[in-house]
Amino acid sequence: MNPLKKLASQTAVYGLSQIVGRFVNYLLVPLHTALFDTADFGINTLMYSYVTFFNVMLTYGMETAFFRFSQKHDKPAQVYSTALTSLISSSLFFGLLFGVFSQQIASVINVAEHPEYVVYFTAIIALDAISAVPFAYLRQQNKALKFAIVKNINIFTNILLNLYFLLLCPYFQNESGMLLPLYNGTINIGYIFLANLIASIVTIPLLWKEILAIRNASFNKTLWREMLIYGLPLMVVGFAGMINETLDRIIISYVYTDVQEGLRATGIYGANYKLSILMSLFIQAFRYAAEPFFFNHAKDNDKRHIYATVMNYFTLVCLALFLMVTLYIDVFKHFINNRYWEGLHVVPVLLIANMFLGMYYNFSIWYKLSDNTNKGAIISTTGAVITILANIILVPLLGYTGSAWATLICYTSMAIICYAVGVKHYPIPYQIGRLLAYIGFALALFLLSKYLLIPDGFIKYAVHAILLLTFVGVTIFSERKNTIA
Repeated sequence: MNPLKKLASQTAVYGLSQIVGRFVNYLLVPLHTALFDTADFGINTLMYSYVTFFNVMLTYGMETAFFRFSQKHDKPAQVYSTALTSLISSSLFFGLLFGVFSQQIASVINVAEHPEYVVYFTAIIALDAISAVPFAYLRQQNKALKFAIVKNINIFTNILLNLYFLLLCPYFQNESGMLLPLYNGTINIGYIFLANLIASIVTIPLLWKEILAIRNASFNKTLWREMLIYGLPLMVVGFAGMINETLDRIIISYVYTDVQEGLRATGIYGANYKLSILMSLFIQAFRYAAEPFFFNHAKDNDKRHIYATVMNYFTLVCLALFLMVTLYIDVFKHFINNRYWEGLHVVPVLLIANMFLGMYYNFSIWYKLSDNTNKGAIISTTGAVITILANIILVPLLGYTGSAWATLICYTSMAIICYAVGVKHYPIPYQIGRLLAYIGFALALFLLSKYLLIPDGFIKYAVHAILLLTFVGVTIFSERKNTIA
């Protein structure tokens, strides 16, 4: 099968599961932004920002280490057993430690009145870490269907429980005075977290067959050390990546002297970040399919040409999504409550920023294939430093808008640095001139739409459709001969 078509089909399978499930999950955003004020939604945004850091810390690069060592080790079952045993042990220790100190942790992160939030998220993080390698195993075995089914059961369980706690329980209380199970009679943001916890618990039995597979091989201490050496730099990469991706929301919440105002700004920024859903979902689906794809083709003679061609198509899809959202922002804005619309101006900046993040993921394959993960850690750490400095400088000047620009500066810098270093260590013939031309073309169409000053209505949507189709048509024609045999 044509390698590019295989990657596209796997991206479609992973993407369908992620897009359908996640999109339905994202449909909760209108409900959340309608029920909760900007400060409460800020707490939601803030808590999930902290979670991303601990998700990376608790998996410490074992997913990618599993892919890498399964490829080159003569006993792949032992690689799997070693990775999963390690994650189970560390997750249990983490859960116990944070459970004991939940009150102190809650005070540090400005939710002192709700230590139960820390308990909920401690359990969520531990369970998700345990399931990480079984999910990686499904990907490595090309069992995309089961991967999609389990992921979507998790997602839809979370969705149904949100509806249960936030709509059904209040309805029964108002109509009959009845309190349904697990509901105390007051709608609060904690029910979003409780729904997530129950969904994470439900996932474990669905992966029980994969978890029990550790009985097929023993834990190998020597192998474990080698996997840690390979994986820990990737943890630094991931941790730095989370600084780049979510630290802005944490910084926003602390920069404002008034706690409630800081949470309000965090909520507005977090809600508008949700409008980049299509870009985020595509990048996530692509990553699920691309990582095993890149490793599986590492021995092909034309692998570098394959990687370069993949980058072209990836960038074009991202730019098409950018134009779709920005040209029809008047439609997409109804995804969030009108209390949050004051932040719509950050959406184009965040979309382009996420595109450069995706390009960085493509460029980063060189250090994974050449076992130079330490260099990847340096690049990501550099990006984290850029993120911190840019936010510290820009947020006091521009508020949450400064965080959007800091995100763009960071991801663009990381993509450039990763490409420049990769050229020296693992050269891949990326068509940089063509990529820059595509980006420039998309931005020109976007700016043209702003200066046309067409009144709202059918004519505006029609003109914007022409602009979008122009981009798609021109780029398809340009790429018609750039294929993989």
